[in-house]
Amino acid sequence: MATKLLLTFAICRLIVTVGLTLDPTELLPLGVDGHLSVDTSDVETASLDFGGLNRAEPLAVLHPASAEGIARLVRAAYESAHGFTVSARGHGHSINGQAQTTNGVVIKMSDGSKGGRLGSRVSEKLRYVDVWGGELWIDVLKSTLEYGLAPKSWTDYLYLSVGGTLSNAGISGQAFNHGPQISNVHELDVVTGKGELMTCSEEQNSELFHAVLGGLGQFGIITRARIALEPAPQRVRWIRVLYSNFSAFTKDQEYLISLHGQPDTQKFDYIEGFVIVDEGLINNWRSSFFSPRNPVKISSLGANGGVLYCLEITKNYHESTANTIDQEVEVLLQKLKFIPASVFTTDLPYVDFLDRVHKAELKLRSKGLWDVPHPWLNLFVPKSRIADFDKGVFKGILGNKTSGPILIYPMNKNKWDERSSVVTPNEDVFYLVALLRSALDSGDETQSLEYLTNQNRQILKFCDHAGINVKQYLPHYTTQQEWMDHFGDKWSSFYRRKMEFDPRRILATGQRIFEHTFDSNPALR
Repeated sequence: MATKLLLTFAICRLIVTVGLTLDPTELLPLGVDGHLSVDTSDVETASLDFGGLNRAEPLAVLHPASAEGIARLVRAAYESAHGFTVSARGHGHSINGQAQTTNGVVIKMSDGSKGGRLGSRVSEKLRYVDVWGGELWIDVLKSTLEYGLAPKSWTDYLYLSVGGTLSNAGISGQAFNHGPQISNVHELDVVTGKGELMTCSEEQNSELFHAVLGGLGQFGIITRARIALEPAPQRVRWIRVLYSNFSAFTKDQEYLISLHGQPDTQKFDYIEGFVIVDEGLINNWRSSFFSPRNPVKISSLGANGGVLYCLEITKNYHESTANTIDQEVEVLLQKLKFIPASVFTTDLPYVDFLDRVHKAELKLRSKGLWDVPHPWLNLFVPKSRIADFDKGVFKGILGNKTSGPILIYPMNKNKWDERSSVVTPNEDVFYLVALLRSALDSGDETQSLEYLTNQNRQILKFCDHAGINVKQYLPHYTTQQEWMDHFGDKWSSFYRRKMEFDPRRILATGQRIFEHTFDSNPALR
């Protein structure tokens, strides 16, 4: 009874604020599972995200207890005379307010797996795990490791929600081999914009399945995902080598990802890279890879100054195969053209490698450097133009300060399912370039939010003028025309799917793809 009264109170607030004509008594019979909160602290948390660039105050926050409760809330929005918007929020790690909403309800998905309501359920025999959409990947990993299993594809940071990464793609250094996370999903439970709770897969409701994967939250809220698993390795040989020649760097990266079809002993398991335009970065890159007592000096490596590139690779292994790992690594390294004196190696447990970014997060939090604006820019760059991008951006626009790490690594397009909603360059190989900068109030203009934001605009303008057909990853645009240009040939199917699964444009309005209008429900006309 208390839950229903609180729900009524929250909906009344919606009506007063937005001017809806919805009768709150319509919602009394719903019995929404969970807690619909208008608490100031809840609303404040839901009004912000990791990017720190946007603010959009919701009217209420739902702490869900079940998928059915989420479906009832969305159905109420869909069936009401004028409606209200609904956005799902996982760990709040979006950059440009994608999980925010104004004049609507934010669903705090990270609460739904608490108290044993769903959690993770592992099928050891069939090698999959069923997880709540708001579950964090670090918790999924802990659950599956109890069975000696682990998901195949990861993001670099594990404190992200399953539904959040699957709504984008989910990429890391394993994507060249296993594809993004969305290529490793067997089945989903989804609440559509009509409030329908549907199970979907390749065989069942396949249109919804492919729409939701990489769909930016536009077609439904993921409440359950069935993730493919593999036997988990025990340890990781983690290697970094440096290049001063960009062509040699990219050729080696492209060669290594071309080995994806080879036996495990004849390829690396993880391939990433990053750009070094600031000497201090190599010793601060995300984790304590290099000992603070023995920092690496770029000048000692025989490099002639300027931009350097770091290839980061790993080899997974078990204790039982430790005696062969040295030889396997040596054979692979012999074919690469890095600076000879620049091989740096460490060895650590598999879990510690996957969770490496969290250690850097704790350090930044202790210094008050985590909760700052993050004007990130993530781009997919076609292989044919990556050298032009290097000249124009890494050696041009960026100068000699970065204010944060810059990732660069290639992926194989054939590991991505074109039926999903994700857009990638139309080439067999394309690169992720991720400028993961933080804006600091340090007095240094080059670290300011305004400077970094303007620099991002410069980069996009350069690509446009140079005819480099980049595609944004974690995309952000402000007009529908820009979104149409982004999706290109996929726009017609994207629009059609939106009209089928969320015709009132209730969901994920923070993406700014479709503008929600409080028009009358077309289903009630």
